[in-house]
Amino acid sequence: MVKGSNVTLSALSDNVGSVIVSLGWGSATGEGDADVSVLLLDLNGKVRSDTDFYFYNNPVAADGSVQLLGKTPTVDGNEDRISFDLTAVPAHVDRIVVAASRYNGARFGELEDVRLSLADGAGEDLLRFVVDDVDSMSAIIFGELYRRGDEWKFRAVGQGYDTGLAGLATDFGVDIEDDAEAVEAQGDEASEDQEGMTASASVDEPSPQRAPAVVPSPRQPEGSESRKPTTARPRTAKKKVILPKVTKKTLAENESWREARLFPVSALKSDRDREVRATSVLLSVMAQVPEFGRRLTAAFGAPAGRMETFAEVTLPHGDTPRRPDGVIRVERAGKLWTALVETKTNGNALKADQVQAYMDIAARRGYEAVITLSNDVALEGSPLVDVKIDGRRKHKVALWHLSWAEVTHQAQMLIRHEGVGNAAHAWLLQELLYYLQHDNSGCHGFQNMGPAWVPVRNGIDDETLCQGDSRALEVVESWERLIRQVCLGLGGELGQRVLPVQRTRRGADPGVRRSGFADQLCLDGKLQAELRIEGTPGILAVSADLRTGKLRTSIEIPAPEQGYPLSWVKRLIRNLEEAPATLHIETLVDGEQGGPRGTLERLRPEPADMLPKGSGTRITGFRLSLVKSMGSSRGNAESGFIRSVDDAVHRFYSTVVVHLDRATPRRASSKGGAATG
Repeated sequence: MVKGSNVTLSALSDNVGSVIVSLGWGSATGEGDADVSVLLLDLNGKVRSDTDFYFYNNPVAADGSVQLLGKTPTVDGNEDRISFDLTAVPAHVDRIVVAASRYNGARFGELEDVRLSLADGAGEDLLRFVVDDVDSMSAIIFGELYRRGDEWKFRAVGQGYDTGLAGLATDFGVDIEDDAEAVEAQGDEASEDQEGMTASASVDEPSPQRAPAVVPSPRQPEGSESRKPTTARPRTAKKKVILPKVTKKTLAENESWREARLFPVSALKSDRDREVRATSVLLSVMAQVPEFGRRLTAAFGAPAGRMETFAEVTLPHGDTPRRPDGVIRVERAGKLWTALVETKTNGNALKADQVQAYMDIAARRGYEAVITLSNDVALEGSPLVDVKIDGRRKHKVALWHLSWAEVTHQAQMLIRHEGVGNAAHAWLLQELLYYLQHDNSGCHGFQNMGPAWVPVRNGIDDETLCQGDSRALEVVESWERLIRQVCLGLGGELGQRVLPVQRTRRGADPGVRRSGFADQLCLDGKLQAELRIEGTPGILAVSADLRTGKLRTSIEIPAPEQGYPLSWVKRLIRNLEEAPATLHIETLVDGEQGGPRGTLERLRPEPADMLPKGSGTRITGFRLSLVKSMGSSRGNAESGFIRSVDDAVHRFYSTVVVHLDRATPRRASSKGGAATG
């Protein structure tokens, strides 16, 4: 689409009761980012109240009409997705504005390929709009969904603001509280209450990078009673229950007593038992905890509504009836959305013939989706199972995949960080987490590097592995799956976004990209990846050297903009007081030649050793690294490669990265670090 054009959604697809809008952007470094926001407007072009404004601190509408689904990584940046259930949008809403804003003075001109795409309920892309001329803009209206009679239409807008989120929101009638003293007081209060909030009802806080002065406070609807002034950040409509992190004192007489669990795992003896139990446990919790069920299904085009789940349902299919592991049904305004569920646990792979049969059944019966669930992780452009879709059928069925690691991640985010509506729901999620993380559940996520792992490792050792070897490509794909799972695990523990970074050109074929990595693996024997962790000052890099059997985790942090180099080094050493003594620190300088380097143990008494000797040499930053031995076996045992990578990333974050200063964007006018001498 081009700026100003519009289209009727029903002319593009028959499945537009719910749609997913994706806003994306990239940058040369892969580090640029922005926040999405949605405004529901009446016939006057204004919000009815501030509750019609959805953003990072108010991500879900109570009626399910809007849900911010969060970010997914792209080849050189992020893509933010928003789910709209158009059948649930209140009748008084005439227009839905979709926008995004940058923070801390950043502009969209620093990003590349700023774009919007819209997909129907089956996941099929319907339209794309690239936004141009955004150099000085800190907020952009990408597009809007609007009513024309009984139809919904989309208009490509592309309007920019140089006043950020505050200017955009104010234009549509959102009250902005922009008092510096109030913001400062709020920050002091938040610091004092930080510990107490983990064990009691809490509010959702924005990321530290975001400026609270441009966030609206809730405005009272007309006729409501006056209340005390609110803070600059809106509170959630209901208090959220978050279970305390401190373990309560047990009443057991001795350690051999085990607490009774809602979902027991000790009786599971076979893979079939594990599949049946895992499916039933998950689906039952999804139906009983609406926040959780909605979170898992919204990305698949499911509407917000009453959810019911079923296990072991028999459906006719030729001479032999089929029994999918589960069925999810959502009712909204008298209409049903239905998905068949096929589950695998442990190392069992999905079977193409089974999934194909369920796709055919769903198409014949008018169901919307088939959802596969296993320990494997789906990769972009590389489906776990190949199915044939009959193009002659008018009704389309979407095929989606969930990994058990993603299910665990979503449960962790709700119960440990964001909170749910009541204590009973919190307890159910806690029981689900206990079950999924138990050794006997079979729901442990990606846990096998595959049959090519040992031959490739041996081929690298004896230098017989050649470029183009298909086994190297298999290992690269397994490595990418492992990194995605590590991101899910770490993100669930921290309550922050952790995304893999892919430094390739946008639009590049994922298969071609992985083939290039496989050829590089044959040359240097290394598997490499980068992780972007929200709130950290740099990118966490992971390198597995199959020749030496060593794992290296590292992060590069930029030099401060002000002050003296010796002060920078002393502050860095002081911040790393509790880091491992073996931590390797290298000073980064202009030019090809590296700067001074040494271990933290050696540098603590002599921080000046980190300064370059040459006069006028400019320090650009510092690289911190830890090296450990990697596991050799392909599985997930204590001595396995998968476990060693996961442990290395978690250890590096908890002992090094957590002690670094929070990320602070560098000013565009900055020319880098200062010179020494």
